[in-house]
Amino acid sequence: MRSTDTNSWHPASWQSRKAAQQPVYDDPAALDRAVAELARLPPIVVSWEVENLRERLAAVQRGEGFLLQGGDCAESFTECESDRIAKQLKVLLQMSLVLLSGMKRPVVRIGRMAGQYAKPRSADLETRDGVTLPAYRGDIVNRSEFTAEARRPDPQLLLRGYERAALTLNFVRALVDGGFADLHHPEYWDLGFVRHAPLREAYERTVHAIADALDFFESLSGQKVHEATRVDFFASHEGLHLLYEQAQTRFIPRQNRWYNLSTHMPWIGMRTAQLDGAHVEYFRGISNPIGVKIGAAMDGPWLQELVTRLNPQNQPGRLTLIHRFGVKDTERLLPAAIEAVRRTGHTVLWCCDPMHGNTETTTGGLKTRRFENILREIDLAFTIHAQMGSYLGGVHVELTGEDVTECTGGARGLTDADLQRAYRSQVDPRLNYEQALELAMLISERSKRHS
Repeated sequence: MRSTDTNSWHPASWQSRKAAQQPVYDDPAALDRAVAELARLPPIVVSWEVENLRERLAAVQRGEGFLLQGGDCAESFTECESDRIAKQLKVLLQMSLVLLSGMKRPVVRIGRMAGQYAKPRSADLETRDGVTLPAYRGDIVNRSEFTAEARRPDPQLLLRGYERAALTLNFVRALVDGGFADLHHPEYWDLGFVRHAPLREAYERTVHAIADALDFFESLSGQKVHEATRVDFFASHEGLHLLYEQAQTRFIPRQNRWYNLSTHMPWIGMRTAQLDGAHVEYFRGISNPIGVKIGAAMDGPWLQELVTRLNPQNQPGRLTLIHRFGVKDTERLLPAAIEAVRRTGHTVLWCCDPMHGNTETTTGGLKTRRFENILREIDLAFTIHAQMGSYLGGVHVELTGEDVTECTGGARGLTDADLQRAYRSQVDPRLNYEQALELAMLISERSKRHS
């Protein structure tokens, strides 16, 4: 696919449009220097990795696989540590193993990691005890501490974000290439602290079943299943900070296309999906597979125009629509969205984000999500897609490999009172390791009903 309307598009053409959710820097010259330096640095990913992902997503779109996209709501520079990255990779590998076993389809693994450093905010300013400061917009923009200096947007953080993203993905690649993700040895992925016995036993049965099946096939054929010794793992983040994305956008002459090489799959959030906005203008010109979050505020004509503008050639694997209606609105809104896209004649990869539409605030002021609502939205999505002759090809979840208490419910029955024990997210609540693994097991069961 060549970028459409290449005479009018270039990596900075978005600057002629209204750009939502962008920080305001008080030193434009320092910002220009940081962006110029970022543009000279090597890309974090390469075009053939991006094309590999697009081909895999095209297979998922045809119903030949399933997409698992998950990770932190917002990454933190201070948490760019080997142990934490390994735990995040482990829980995604564990989930994919459960899905692979239950669905009998390949699983495409995409982490919300190695670049998820910018976050949209509902307001530009935050007030505490009569003091008003700029909102925290993620570590790539400013810092979370409530001081004037910390909340000042700092151009140098763009470079720190690039460095942390490159370090994270480099470590993930080293683990994967070193056999960490070998299906013959899923015991490498053990998080060590999964204490809930029924969950552990169910997971271990899955591990043993896959290991036995591999051993049987390889002994019968006399050949190794090479696809089982290494898995592909891809990175994604919300393409929110457009100067950062622009600086890592490169023209690849061999492909005759523009690519965003800061990540494999960037996505557009609901707050920045305006048809005449800067983000849609930027995303239409890059050749990466891209995602778009769709929610209750997006009507049929808006959605149809997004689909045709972002994927005018109807290229398989190009566009993933990530619906996030919430359990209350899924039955009312999802059928209309499916029908609206169908009327365009385009095909897309449908993915369910059961997290963002189900956020609520406790009486104590903490944001949380209830496991039963998350599961219910996925249940509804599977049912509605099946009834309409569509295919739910993936899930998009915020999760962590850490022992946090941010979402209630799950196998251990966490309540609002439990949240204070280990609530660590600075932005949105995440599933912990047990809840994430339990969700994968339940998704695997639900998918069988609609296959």
